[in-house]
Amino acid sequence: MFTADQLIAHAVGDYLLQSDWMATEKTQRSVAAAAHALVYTLPFALLTQSPAALAFVAGSHFVIDRLRLARYVCWAKNWIAPVRPAPWRECAGNGYAPDRPAWLTTWLLIIADNTLHACCNAAALRWL
Repeated sequence: MFTADQLIAHAVGDYLLQSDWMATEKTQRSVAAAAHALVYTLPFALLTQSPAALAFVAGSHFVIDRLRLARYVCWAKNWIAPVRPAPWRECAGNGYAPDRPAWLTTWLLIIADNTLHACCNAAALRWL
């Protein structure tokens, strides 16, 4: 389902082609999120000629980044435990309780974000 080409396209689009402006503003301004989503999608044009797949890659990337969906995934997954997670109002920043180490929650959020993108991209490239 995941190919090296797809993961490289993701890394190029999300890290090499993302400007500092896009990275810092994409959760605050739709124009920055849209610019990032469009630039992010460029490497995927080397992997598919399907307009539907490219539109899904760009659209899903916009939604995931603009709404910071990974933080919801991080918080929700903690319900799979014998102890309830901290309330959302305490976890809204990154999906984790404020007493967790910042370095750890930052990396877990980044990993969750990248996993969401990779799953959406794999689905688009396979089925659209």
